[in-house]
Amino acid sequence: MVLTETKRLNYWSQLAALLGLVGGGVIASSLAIVFLGGLALGPTSLNGVVRIEAMQEALLKPENASYAQLAQVIGTFFMMFIPSVIFILVFYKKILWAGFSKYFNLAQITIGFFIMLVANYFAAPFEDITKMVFVHFPNIDILAKNAEKMYADAIDSMSNLKGSGQFVMAIFIIAFLPAMFEELLFRGVLQNLLVRWIKKPVVALIITSVLFSLIHASYYLFISRIILGYALGLLFFKTKNIWVNIFAHFINNLMALSVLFYSNIHKKIGIKPESIDPKLPIWSLVITLAILVGLFLLLDKVSKENRNRIMLNENLLFNDSPLLAHQ
Repeated sequence: MVLTETKRLNYWSQLAALLGLVGGGVIASSLAIVFLGGLALGPTSLNGVVRIEAMQEALLKPENASYAQLAQVIGTFFMMFIPSVIFILVFYKKILWAGFSKYFNLAQITIGFFIMLVANYFAAPFEDITKMVFVHFPNIDILAKNAEKMYADAIDSMSNLKGSGQFVMAIFIIAFLPAMFEELLFRGVLQNLLVRWIKKPVVALIITSVLFSLIHASYYLFISRIILGYALGLLFFKTKNIWVNIFAHFINNLMALSVLFYSNIHKKIGIKPESIDPKLPIWSLVITLAILVGLFLLLDKVSKENRNRIMLNENLLFNDSPLLAHQ
């Protein structure tokens, strides 16, 4: 049955609605984080006005790891998941539009994981390149160092795991849910919208990847995260299935979380989040790029049948929609 009940809204209107929903999610997320920050501060938060900075500092303390984890998942839930779901249901009625399809297989997920692994290696040298450039811009370099310290402190706080029970909970809260929420917003909704709108997938993937990097607020890793975002975007474009992206992103997060958990359990001092990232020379770009191209060619091959099934279902549901008829 073709969807024909959606109002005639152009893509500008859809984008404006999405931005409005995300903006509302940011406000709700901020209020929730302020509440959790107050809980982390304890009784002192009830005595007069408390600065936002004090709440942030409280959430960054290792003993408040549970509050930091809740702040992470609640923040992304309101800022990414809720706006995405509302957008899909209002404008397209079916979650299939965002790539939630049963047509995927283990081969796609496995290749997706290796794509993320190699993309991390490919992106690694760009951190050092960025640092070399920032040395010539001291003011920007100071901002970058402060941002990286805040990020490292946040990761240290959230990953202060002391037992297997906390680790299992963190797998769900820190590794899986953020992966699902980010992929739904950036690939399932935003990239999907831009690809259908401007009809130039490369441009749509670049725009989405830049926004994906911006939201992570990292100076040194800005280019690296654009590369990872583009790899995830191409993964979704080739498979048309958001589950492949979610699982690939989740496994990538899980590996980093496992290293942090191992370091905490064995009390290895000096292991920082940034040390998890691979360090490779610039010449490795040639090798890792060649491997990435090969992996995407293989992904395209193993995804062909599932992709065709998804496209057939999409054509039946969306192509004749009044919302799309005049685009």
